Amino acid sequence: MAEAIALAEALPGLDVVRGAVVPVRTPQPGTLFGSGKLEELKQQIKAEEIGLVLIDGPVTPVQQRNLEKEWGVKLLDRTGLILEIFADRAATREGVLQVELAALSYQRTRLVRAWTHLERQRGGLGFVGGPGETQIEADRRAIDEAITRIRRQLGKVVKTRALHRASRAKVPFPVVALVGYTNAGKSTLFNRLTGAEVLAKDMLFATLDPTMRAVKLTTGQKVILSDTVGFISDLPTQLVAAFRATLEEVLSADLIVHVRDISHVETEAQARDVEAILQDLGVTEDTPRLEVWNKIDLVPAESREAVETLAARRPEVHTLSAWTGEGLDALVEAVTEALDGIRSDAEVRLAFSDGRKHAWLHENRLVTAERQDDSGWDIEVRWTARQKDAFERL
Repeated sequence: MAEAIALAEALPGLDVVRGAVVPVRTPQPGTLFGSGKLEELKQQIKAEEIGLVLIDGPVTPVQQRNLEKEWGVKLLDRTGLILEIFADRAATREGVLQVELAALSYQRTRLVRAWTHLERQRGGLGFVGGPGETQIEADRRAIDEAITRIRRQLGKVVKTRALHRASRAKVPFPVVALVGYTNAGKSTLFNRLTGAEVLAKDMLFATLDPTMRAVKLTTGQKVILSDTVGFISDLPTQLVAAFRATLEEVLSADLIVHVRDISHVETEAQARDVEAILQDLGVTEDTPRLEVWNKIDLVPAESREAVETLAARRPEVHTLSAWTGEGLDALVEAVTEALDGIRSDAEVRLAFSDGRKHAWLHENRLVTAERQDDSGWDIEVRWTARQKDAFERL
């Protein structure tokens, strides 16, 4: 219920009047609720002059039509509300297109004789006998055409992103992706680590478009840090598909940092949801991971010691407060060690004519030993797969 209310409050202009858990023993196909509960809710809505009702779950088109008619209000289900939030927040060209695509896909599923105007017949020119095209068919065709147009536009954007990723691949810096449940504090941590000013609010889906910055670790090594859209339970399938391109940065990351709000009562369930979505995206367990238990400053004093003791038993877990900076140094050290762990040793033979490659290896601090003879250098290096690829492209 707290998450449902937070979702509603994340949409500008909404004043949340009340929230209620309504037990439904047997969902009614036409109205979801039984007649008694339907009338009881109607009286509450009328008495408090409510104009919008949000149902935190799936509602069929027929149920939506009947409930709106019965209560005289606008109604949104969980998917519709999340789409509204995404539409309000999307800032980049790609983000806007992806939200439009998801919204159209959602609307298409609602064209199941949901509203009476969709049952009208649209007459033809009279050349062919029989009824004309129905309104529902015309609407579906219009949506299909719009979906095709947006997919074509998104295809161009995806190609541009692929080019950007290819150019970043030439840069030998490892990519560290921040992932986590929405409002876990990823953007605050991102800002703390990079000195950037990405929107960071105590609000669901404050970040929609991925942001990337270069960060220099204490060892002098540079990494690319990526802040991603927050995950949420029961994320609409349309959005999982539409935002797959946005989350491709996670798939190509050298290290994934899973940020959790350890002060949240549902932190364990949220962590399971994040893992499920990562698996759904195709992220394998081979990718090194760290887990950050954020907002440790909000954990009650009587519980904090137990939480930190539990974290200490798991080497991949680090407690910190992105807001106060507590525990940040230990995380940076852990990121450095984790990236060192994915490096491998190799020997490289370079001729004197390969001076550019020789200089590049030294600039990026990859050389562990070097010997020189009459024809060139024998160099021992320690690098990641990404750095090796960048070297071979030189």
